[in-house]
Amino acid sequence: MAQLWGGRFTKETDQLVYNFNASISFDKKFYQQDIRGSIAHVTMLAKQGILTEEEMTQIIDGLNGILKDVEEGRLEISDNYEDIHSFVEANLIDRIGEPGKKLHTGRSRNDQVALDMKLYTRDEVLETDALLKSLLEELLKIMEENLDTFMPGFTHLQKAQPITLAHHMGAYFEMFKRDRSRMADIYKRMNTCPLGSGALAGTTYPLDREYTAQLLDFDSATLNSMDSVSDRDYLIEYLSALSTIMMHLSRFSEEVIIWNTNEYQFVEIDDSYSTGSSIMPQKKNPDIAELVRGKTGRVYGALMSLLTTMKGIPLAYNKDMQEDKELTFDAIDTVKGCLALFTGMISTMTFNKDRMESSAKNGFTNATDAADYLVNHGVAFRDAHGIVGRLVLYCIDKGISLDEMTLEEYQKISPAFQEDIYDAISMKTCVEKRTTIGAPGQEAMKQVIAANRKYLEEN
Repeated sequence: MAQLWGGRFTKETDQLVYNFNASISFDKKFYQQDIRGSIAHVTMLAKQGILTEEEMTQIIDGLNGILKDVEEGRLEISDNYEDIHSFVEANLIDRIGEPGKKLHTGRSRNDQVALDMKLYTRDEVLETDALLKSLLEELLKIMEENLDTFMPGFTHLQKAQPITLAHHMGAYFEMFKRDRSRMADIYKRMNTCPLGSGALAGTTYPLDREYTAQLLDFDSATLNSMDSVSDRDYLIEYLSALSTIMMHLSRFSEEVIIWNTNEYQFVEIDDSYSTGSSIMPQKKNPDIAELVRGKTGRVYGALMSLLTTMKGIPLAYNKDMQEDKELTFDAIDTVKGCLALFTGMISTMTFNKDRMESSAKNGFTNATDAADYLVNHGVAFRDAHGIVGRLVLYCIDKGISLDEMTLEEYQKISPAFQEDIYDAISMKTCVEKRTTIGAPGQEAMKQVIAANRKYLEEN
């Protein structure tokens, strides 16, 4: 077998080189965008008198015919073509003859692929945003239904202070809301049209680039033809935002996995989002949450790959940039799948409310409130901190919670405790007296929920 490093290329090596160079296996995803861009391009060419109206009509009819045949399965995008652009152009010429050869007037594959990638990415940004909104809708529903579901809040994975499930879900609402704002930023910044930039230095044809941009729903044409064909910043931004989404999903998944353990039993994952063990019949595994957590690294990898690809590329276009596609496509599909599945999982998940509240009580999450109680009864905070520390040690030794101590036991440690200590350290009191905006108290949470509902209605 001839090798690439042979003294001369053989036919087989030529095929290897061709295969290595070709992008049709992955850029065939662009067939809709490529045809849409070509229709806008020839429409502009006719407007400028570069094509006749008749030529424009023939080309557009031919392009629409190719689109219809591909979508209805009558025309296969095969690997016989180097890329999606040559597939469309060759089929167009086969169908309409000479006018088809004029499709590429005033255009290069460089600005053509730049356009296709932007059109494709722009659509995917919108789809990602829609999936984020669906997740936010589900989170808000859980918040609305769990204003009185008490649970422990954690720091260092240690039970810290009592909160509500609504408050906990609200933290993730904020994260995914920021992710949506990143989608809006990316869309706005990337929405300029590169078509008409040529290979790198524009063209001598009298193109109306602003008209093409308008036809394709861009805000404007790009202002530098070299940057137009070599810009992948918008992809790096999008992959960065996708990585942040996956980081948020992974954090959330980690909590679901912990909450699903026998030790916590905070949640019951629906059977449709769980699997069993091949040898252990008692097992119910949180596979979706684990896979989401695992796939996060895959999306990070796409971001690092593209950053590394782009870091040493001089202006303008270089073939390295073809590497922007496969990993980006994979990352997009991964994130969209994870968002859809995660939303389905939490929408069918049930929360063991009694278990959550019991965990908050037995974890001494109300210890800070017991200290505050003493301060309000004239004890210096540092002394109060020490007294409550002794209370906790006493409870641990007895195997009870602060709520289960008798008043006599309280007063043996500090005479400042009175009968009202029980109300002061109840889960309801501990949560409800935290009324500042952003805190878990019910009145504060109702304001946040109303703001979140308005946000989703307006966005």
